[in-house]
Amino acid sequence: MFKLYLLMTVGCVWAAPQQGPSTEPIPILKYENEVNFDGSYKWLYETGNGIAAQESGYVKNFGQGEPNEIQTAQGQFSYTAPDGQVIQMVYTADENGFVPQGAHIPTPPPIPPLIQKALDYLATLPSTQEPPQRG
Repeated sequence: MFKLYLLMTVGCVWAAPQQGPSTEPIPILKYENEVNFDGSYKWLYETGNGIAAQESGYVKNFGQGEPNEIQTAQGQFSYTAPDGQVIQMVYTADENGFVPQGAHIPTPPPIPPLIQKALDYLATLPSTQEPPQRG
């Protein structure tokens, strides 16, 4: 009987929820949110640990029907990375897609000179006509 009680006690202790490290809540220093009838909006926030973000947007061609209306957005955000670098990004999103800009975003390597020369040459050639279809 003693072994049963000991086994049950050990099982209960083992199954008890473990407390992880407690973190201090991060305060929200500033928060704004505005949504308008015409589809335009604006929001922003800043936190106590240095995170800040904002975005605004509107509907292009509002009221001209769904196929012609385009949602657009412009915004930015910033935060401090674990290595101490401040990450800042500015972006736009519209009919051309999402376009981010920031110093931390990697850039592709330059095109090798010989390939660029070939591309420039191909761009100077006249366009070819499609061959007639046989049928």
